[in-house]
Amino acid sequence: MTSVFIGGSRRISRMNAELSRRFDNIIQKQLRIIIGDANGFDRLAQDYFAKHHYPSVIVYCTGGICRNNVGNWPLHAVEYAGRDRGLEFYTAKDDAMLHDADYGLFGWDGKSKGTLRNIRKMAEQGKPSSVYVSPLGKFVTVRGPLDVSSLLEQGAKEDARKMPNEHSTIPSLI
Repeated sequence: MTSVFIGGSRRISRMNAELSRRFDNIIQKQLRIIIGDANGFDRLAQDYFAKHHYPSVIVYCTGGICRNNVGNWPLHAVEYAGRDRGLEFYTAKDDAMLHDADYGLFGWDGKSKGTLRNIRKMAEQGKPSSVYVSPLGKFVTVRGPLDVSSLLEQGAKEDARKMPNEHSTIPSLI
């Protein structure tokens, strides 16, 4: 089954029509969702899929400590031997999701380094992502490292007309 890594910035916590449309596409295509447990975008997506009683969700959390699991879905506890909390603690979970995902759907506030890292890692692995760039209110498709560079250059600017691939979507998936 095709898996979509859903994740994003903790500052993004409001649903809009474009996000709803993308989430509905995932439901319609019956894709498996792998999602983190953070507040913000992770929680927003969890709320949406729980509201729609979508069963094909796995929540990833590090060390079995799960901050959010709105739909009481199965957990994927990622082992981590270091100290609990901190960047490396959460990166362990993200790395497991990066490994297991075929595609990504991210919400990026133009600032979150963790979200940008995940977008970049997906691109490096040749796995495409749809990125909702909240300052622009638009989705951008990232297929490779050059798209990540363009995202960085344009991501926080308000002129969405210069954004590459702004109307492109990952082929027939999300």
